[in-house]
Parts: sequence; C-alpha cells; structure tokens
Amino acid sequence: QVQLVESGGGLVHTGGSLRLSCAASGRIRGTWNMGWFRQAPGKERDFIAAIKWSDANTYYADSAKGRFTIARDNAKITVYLQMNSLKPEDTAVYYCALDENTYFGSADYTARAYDYWGQGTQVTVSS
Repeated sequence: QVQLVESGGGLVHTGGSLRLSCAASGRIRGTWNMGWFRQAPGKERDFIAAIKWSDANTYYADSAKGRFTIARDNAKITVYLQMNSLKPEDTAVYYCALDENTYFGSADYTARAYDYWGQGTQVTVSS
C-alpha cells in the first residue's frame, strides 16, 4: 500500500503564491508518475500537472502553464506544486496522486489512471 500526504494549502489573495507538497511512502514499486489534480465544489476532478519520476519530464494543463511548476525531490519521494499568480478560479481542493506505471500516456491526464490519492488540501484565493 502507498500513502500520500499533502500539505501547503491555505488562503491567499489574488496574485499570491503557494507551494503544495506531497510525500509518498509505503510499497512503491518500480517507477511511477505523480500528478496534481484539483476539484472545485460541484465540478469534476481536473488534471493540473504531472511528473514522470524516471526522467522528471513534466506535463501541464493549459490552465497551469506559465503559473504552476511541478518538481520532485527524488530522495524524499516528494512532489511539489509551486503555484504563482493565483486567481480566484484556482480555488479548489488539490489532490496529489500516484500512478504505478513506467510510462506517461494520454490516460495520465485523467484521474482514472492513478492508483493512489492523498487526502486533499484546500486552496482558497480571495479576490
């Protein structure tokens, strides 16, 4: 079993920044991808960004490009999401997820590809 623990959410004003962290532990096998998703009330869980652990290639949703950066700490098995220039529409619960897959494919832009999920952390951006 794999555990994912997120931290770093909070309340910020428009234009502010936050950095989310997600630490993985447990029986992580082989190589994997880690991603960030978000879900606003009444909406679906949307892909934000992902990183392929083996080569650190990164992938972003259009809404995140230029404002958000995903990065990893290999030794700590931790993934980060640096979020800058935050907007009220970024308000949501943010989840990290792990996909036990060697390859990153089109499915990894969707929640169904991921095997494990964190508990979520609330990000609120006030106008």
